[in-house]
Amino acid sequence: MTSQLSLHDITKTFGDVRAVDKISLDVQQGEFLTLLGPSGSGKTTTLNMIAGFEIPSSGQILLKDRDITSVPPNNRGIGMVFQNYALFPHMTVFDNIAFPLRMRKVPLQEIRERTGEVLDLVELPGFEKRYPNQLSGGQQQRIALARALVFRPDILLMDEPLGALDKKLRDHMKLEIKHLQESLHITVIYVTHDQEEALTMSDRIAIMNNGRIVQLDDPVTLYEAPANLFVADFIGESNFLEGEVAEIKTEGVCVAAKQGLMVWVEKLPGLGPGEDATVAVRPEKIHIFPEQARLPEEIVNHFPGRIEEVIYVGEANVYRVVLEGGLTLKVKVQSAGTTARYKKGDKVVAGWQVSHGLPLK
Repeated sequence: MTSQLSLHDITKTFGDVRAVDKISLDVQQGEFLTLLGPSGSGKTTTLNMIAGFEIPSSGQILLKDRDITSVPPNNRGIGMVFQNYALFPHMTVFDNIAFPLRMRKVPLQEIRERTGEVLDLVELPGFEKRYPNQLSGGQQQRIALARALVFRPDILLMDEPLGALDKKLRDHMKLEIKHLQESLHITVIYVTHDQEEALTMSDRIAIMNNGRIVQLDDPVTLYEAPANLFVADFIGESNFLEGEVAEIKTEGVCVAAKQGLMVWVEKLPGLGPGEDATVAVRPEKIHIFPEQARLPEEIVNHFPGRIEEVIYVGEANVYRVVLEGGLTLKVKVQSAGTTARYKKGDKVVAGWQVSHGLPLK
């Protein structure tokens, strides 16, 4: 399949700082791809190079096999939605949306028709005569989206577009954007540092760190099989057990953790006995049992401990369990509307299945 957009060894330096370091990436038609990473990871610089606001120091950008590496932004056919929306405060909603069409010298009647179409699309018909300061944050976000869509771009770029909204509206708008993208079958490249946004909206996620893509996968693979310690720590929450490989058998690998725990995982590719290894366990994968309980056979990894803290967060109870070796585990148990089953000071057993330990190099 021919890629709609391709980046080939894209690098961007600012003085002595290498903001983006030899990124190569192929994006397919209709894909929702998210660039996710901490501040300073290079994601916005990468987006700006795709948009044409920054020129790569080296490398090549192809749009439908056309080299656009040095093409001005207005000649790329790419739409952009900014974090602050960048609406013109002195223009009405109609004039804001019509602006990119007027720059392209589209006839007035067609401007009216296409502006009406995108207002219907973002569910704001009748808002043509309002000004940005007469709109809520969510409405401004929709108008910025309408303006980016009105000239029918090949690709839509979005740079932290929900960052200024409150959580409830942000949760609503991320689903609206995803549904709109799917209905239009438009390609979206989305930048965020919010992992929940990325997991909810994306077909694929590129995790960035220090100017490089450290893992590119679908959301499930990223969460269930992180490529390294950085990804496991950045996507979701994890308990990390550091140690070394103690034993390798056909049914699994035993890691001797520093806290004296012997932890079994399914496999550790490329590692032999005595080599350093880390096992990550997600809080929601750990079960808590009463001290004298008979454990299910599948709970191979199990360790006695004590409840140090109980935090009720609505949909779940979060426990901090201190094991006998001194390691503290974070455990998340769905509450289903009930109060906490355990209280501070209770003696318990924390355990998980072999397949729920994520082996990391």
